Amino acid sequence: MAETKVPSDIEIAQAAELHPITKIAEAAGLSDQDYEAYGRNIGKLSSQFCRDLLSGNRKDGKLILVTAMSPTPAGEGKTTTSVGLADALSAIGKKTMVCLREPSLGPCFGMKGGAAGGGYAQVLPMEQINLHFTGDFHAIGLANNLLSAALDNHIHHGNALNIDPRRITWSRVVDMNDRALRNLVVGLGGVTNSMPRQEEFQISVASEVMACLCLCDGLKDLKRRLGNIIVGHTYDRLPIRAKDLKVDGAMTALLKDAIRPNLVQTIEHTPALIHGGPFANIAHGANSILATRTALKLADYVVTEAGFGSDLGGEKFMNIVCRKAGFSPDAVVMVATIRALKMNGGAPLGALDQQDPAALTRGLANLKRHIENIRNFGLPVVVALNRFSQDTSDEVAIVSEKCAHLGVDVVECNVWAEGSEGGVDLAKAVVETIERVPSDFQLLYPDDLSLWKKVETIAQRVYGAREVSADKRVRRKFKNLDRDGYGHLPVCIAKTQYSFSSDPKLLGAPKNFDLLLRDVRLAAGAEFVIVYCGDIMTMPGLPARPAAEGIDVDDEGRISGLF
Repeated sequence: MAETKVPSDIEIAQAAELHPITKIAEAAGLSDQDYEAYGRNIGKLSSQFCRDLLSGNRKDGKLILVTAMSPTPAGEGKTTTSVGLADALSAIGKKTMVCLREPSLGPCFGMKGGAAGGGYAQVLPMEQINLHFTGDFHAIGLANNLLSAALDNHIHHGNALNIDPRRITWSRVVDMNDRALRNLVVGLGGVTNSMPRQEEFQISVASEVMACLCLCDGLKDLKRRLGNIIVGHTYDRLPIRAKDLKVDGAMTALLKDAIRPNLVQTIEHTPALIHGGPFANIAHGANSILATRTALKLADYVVTEAGFGSDLGGEKFMNIVCRKAGFSPDAVVMVATIRALKMNGGAPLGALDQQDPAALTRGLANLKRHIENIRNFGLPVVVALNRFSQDTSDEVAIVSEKCAHLGVDVVECNVWAEGSEGGVDLAKAVVETIERVPSDFQLLYPDDLSLWKKVETIAQRVYGAREVSADKRVRRKFKNLDRDGYGHLPVCIAKTQYSFSSDPKLLGAPKNFDLLLRDVRLAAGAEFVIVYCGDIMTMPGLPARPAAEGIDVDDEGRISGLF
């Protein structure tokens, strides 16, 4: 008998029946004047609609955050679980919306692939969402690079602001993995080509412009944040901001449509808002505050996702996003897989399909640490065990028994293969948890704690570190930021996603290690302080065989190979 071929994500997406965006908007409670259609299947919400909705007295729905244990190259399916949970909540009669980040072309063409979910738990139209979408990322990149161009142009035309080219901190960006752009020199070729200086590119999702858009509460606030971006310093070491270069208005003009949340649908037609896309290892890793606030006014249950594990996107969602927006999550779903547990327990990547009870048991320490992290914020947690076909009942029983000792429910989830039907048990468990266990949400640190102490708090209480270390240069930067009045800001720690430490090879639940801080930088527009650990880079590179090699389009315009 011939083996049944399992359809790919893109084949499932292309075979799905999409409702016109008018029907999705109507189901979400929107009128024709509340959004603008971008073709048949995508809409952008009206800025006026968002302002009116958010200034009204409509009660907020329940907020569910989806995070995960430490990720592995095997993949955990956090976005897939988020989409499937939203569909399952809809299936049991709850008015639901899902809020996700927009995919970056870097990983889409690199190693990870797209970020629209998978199997029968995807947001649609999958190809457009993964490729360009409504152009938000392009607008963010242009706004960022307009500031770079204005900076170099100002120096070229006399440098009235007395900017020191050696102390420029602003980087150009591109939404692509391109290691050749990490370090370079611009301005070569003579006096007509500006002043030569060292430059670097970051991937667009790491841009402070991206963070400003995702954390602002409207166009006025966005312009204020963009104007406050510090691009460098003068010879007298005074800060130079975007508003000093008089391009904050033009940058805002480029983003006037990008600030509007995008409306799409899941395979099962649950309304979805997809907006913004910072990475959680090098940025704050959550979709826009505007999108989540809007969804909370439109739905009874809102599912949102923070990037990577609870130590990265989860921690930053609580300490940065919730601090700014005033959100108080009602429950957290922790995504785990038996494959990831075994790898965190020492099993090699190529042997994750084999039974290994010892590695699985050791790897549960990683999941336990992530559960404890969520409880540090006073939130109830449900573990969603994303089930793979190779997983055995004995392995599932080991996970369930361990979590039972922690007082946490483990619910098997198979939304990739079954859509909402594979997530109904999870949806019911989440609703029951919200109704039974009240949230006692609390931030991990107060505003008035020093920046160094904030990093220490995260390192020790979330990562399990013994202490934080840095050289004199970095320590002096921390002291100067506190002295200059920025000590009240939250910290955004950039580190590897694969480990609680800054060493990507140190898996499981390491303890008593030292967290080395390599650098610290003020993001005055985003209103947080970025702390860099280990060898984390803000411009990824492509793998030996990038995913782009498998992507093609036929004569009819039908795309293949996208995942």
